[in-house]
Order: sequence, then C-alpha cells, then structure tokens
Amino acid sequence: MNGENFYYSAYNGSKDFSQQNVRTANATGFGAAADDYAERGIDLNEQLIKNKPATFFLRVNSDAMSGAGIHIGDVVIVDRSLEPKNGKIVIAVVDGELLIRKLEVTEGKKLLHAANKKLHSIDVTDKLKLWGVVTYIIHNV
Repeated sequence: MNGENFYYSAYNGSKDFSQQNVRTANATGFGAAADDYAERGIDLNEQLIKNKPATFFLRVNSDAMSGAGIHIGDVVIVDRSLEPKNGKIVIAVVDGELLIRKLEVTEGKKLLHAANKKLHSIDVTDKLKLWGVVTYIIHNV
C-alpha cells in the first residue's frame, strides 16, 4: 500500500463508474460479446444512504420491536437529518441509553411505543431526545 488512500474516508459511490472502466479477462485482447451489455453493479451505499454525514448503523440488542420485525442482532440504518414523524421508527435517548421505538404523535402529544407487549409506552419529554429516524433494517435470514 502506498498510504495515500489508506485513510481516505470520502467514499464517492460508483455513479461515475462505467463499463469502460472494467477490464476484460480475455487474454486474446478481445472482450466477450456480452461485455458491451453489462450493467453497473448495485452499490448499497448509494441505495441506502441519502445523507452520509448524518447516517449511522446501529446493531439492535433489544426485543422491544420484535413485533415489528426488528430483532436482536439486526442492523438499523439511522438518519439523524430526518424529521421524526408520526408512525416512523425512531431512535431515542433516555438517560443516556438508546432506545428503538415507534413514534406516535396525537394532539400535540408524543409517545414512543414498543412492538412488544411486555414494554410500556414512553412520553416524549424534555429528558428524552429523539436522536434519529430509522430508514432501513438489515435483517439476517
């Protein structure tokens, strides 16, 4: 490694990548006929992250949202730049601990509901801060 790009953190995605950037493996100097029709691969960073500086990946270690299909060990992608809205799954900070819950806004009152009947709802107060909005869930099958 030359060290110049080793600590480089500005990932630009693959939008500027084209078929002409792909080298063919044919030793005769001619590429396969299908090479002209090959498409660019799917870049998950481009698909799942809209605002890179405000996006975080968190691993779930609670069964609070198991009724909503979010289980222990799943990874949630959280965007802190999005406005928390009614019905969205959010990350909240309560006494320094991150919680994942569904936000319900009714008549100006905000509640956080768990998708697990063992847990009670939480009122959103000054002590509780909404940290970010869950945009995607990566679930192992």
